[in-house]
Amino acid sequence: MFEVDYMLEPTIIPQRRKPRYGFHTHTEKLNGRVAMLSFVVLMVLEAILRHGLLTW
Repeated sequence: MFEVDYMLEPTIIPQRRKPRYGFHTHTEKLNGRVAMLSFVVLMVLEAILRHGLLTW
C-alpha cells in the first residue's frame, strides 16, 4: 500500500520495571528452604512422638 521512506527513532528509551508479583529467584529459593526445613521438622517430630502427624 503506502511505502514509508523514513523510520521514526525514539528519543526516550523506556526502562522496564520488575513486576512485584510472580516467580522470582529469591522467592523460589525462600520457598524451597522453608519446605526443606518444615520437612525435617516434621520428620523429627514423628521420631519423637513415635507416630505420624499426617496420618489419621
